[in-house]
Amino acid sequence: MIKKFIYLEWKAFIRSASFGKNLAMKIIIGFFMIYFSLIFIGMGVGAFYVLKDMKLEPLVTVNKFLIYYFLFDLIIRLLMQSIPVLNIKPLLVLPFKKPTIVHFSLGKTALSFFNWIHALFFIPFSVVLILNGYDVVEIVFWHLGIMAIIYINNFLNIILSNIDKLFVVFAGIVLALGGAHYYNIFDITLFTTPFFQSFYDIDGVFLIPILVLAGLYVFTFKYFKKNLYLDAGLSVKHDIASTENLTWLNQFGTLGTFLKNDIKLIKRNKRSKTTIFMSVLFLFYGFIFFGNSHQPAVMHIFAGIFVSGGFLFVFGQFVPSWDSSYYQLLMTQNVPYRGYITSKWWLIVIATFVSTILASFYIFYGWEVYLTIVAGAIYNIGVNSHLVLLGGAFTKTPIDLSNAGGAFGDKKAFNVNAMLLTLPKIVLPLLLYWLGLHFGSKPIGLSLVAGAGVLGFIFKEKVFSLIEKRYKMEKYSTISAYKQKN
Repeated sequence: MIKKFIYLEWKAFIRSASFGKNLAMKIIIGFFMIYFSLIFIGMGVGAFYVLKDMKLEPLVTVNKFLIYYFLFDLIIRLLMQSIPVLNIKPLLVLPFKKPTIVHFSLGKTALSFFNWIHALFFIPFSVVLILNGYDVVEIVFWHLGIMAIIYINNFLNIILSNIDKLFVVFAGIVLALGGAHYYNIFDITLFTTPFFQSFYDIDGVFLIPILVLAGLYVFTFKYFKKNLYLDAGLSVKHDIASTENLTWLNQFGTLGTFLKNDIKLIKRNKRSKTTIFMSVLFLFYGFIFFGNSHQPAVMHIFAGIFVSGGFLFVFGQFVPSWDSSYYQLLMTQNVPYRGYITSKWWLIVIATFVSTILASFYIFYGWEVYLTIVAGAIYNIGVNSHLVLLGGAFTKTPIDLSNAGGAFGDKKAFNVNAMLLTLPKIVLPLLLYWLGLHFGSKPIGLSLVAGAGVLGFIFKEKVFSLIEKRYKMEKYSTISAYKQKN
């Protein structure tokens, strides 16, 4: 039975209309996987000797920071790791047992890059520990306990991505612990370090995370098996309808009509609402870079771009995929592409402007820091907004808004592909800012970045003509791709 599922997955992949695009993207992602794999192997081998040179006990030091390692891993999974999706509805009318379907879908996650990448660090690190006199059996027990926690994160990601109340609880706990540690109120490592160290020091303790992993798998299995039926578990949930006319937008004509559709889409769908939540999180991205003497000065503009451009990256990155469910109907209505594109642009501009205003609390770091955010906002409006709209012409990935709360539904606001597509939007402002710093000063660097944004705004109509032309060229291939699931 499992072999049949594997066969169906392979056929769905090679027969997809977007097979060529998926294949090219998977090759690119493959190179990134190799790159990060080599980094993790190097870190695993070198961590022991680096810590020794710093006069620190390697195993104890690593155990001290494991809590942050696991939390960061879980956050990355929530943002980027896709939930395994099978074409479940057709399978439910065939003689396939539900437990087999669920076991296969959950089992796919065991082979995820987000799981085995950690082994490339912990296995070399464990080998180096053994070669330097640590007890072989105890290191094996420690390693098993650590890998069990990695897989606990794997199933926590699945649960948190499908049960919103638990996700809110998790986010609250992380923020509370992070804030308490930052302000020296409570240091969780005082409790977690002895626990992780006990995997090595005390026989049998490593079984605790293994038992938790087993229990978590059983819970996840039962949850999805319970929701694996057509009339409720996989059906679209309908809330009580409420009318929102937004008549004040009528004064803007066709542009106002498109804006009304976008505002309603964001307010009424769980997945699109996630973009608002993510945009708010991006506002605090600057705390990583501003006021941190360990960060290169050129990275300040990187923070400025992201602080003001959260909505641009998480919503704009998926234009026109947000409209994929009715894109065919939209194209039969003789829709003017210029009005469609302009409405998305104005939505991004308004969100960027609001984010820049809300980010005014960075003035406490100094006016220079806030001006960096303003320069990033100008660049986002004048350049990056055009780039995300142009990239949308090549985006052939449909978004099923009804999947937000369904069994095995993937409601993530962005994924690995989207993150890769952001790279060209970041490299240019970094280069401009670096040139300003290298040949002048920070004000010159900010002027170059903001100047690029102003030029983009000046040539907006010409750029929009090119974008409109590209959308028309890609119209039918986009419609064809939206008919199929990746």
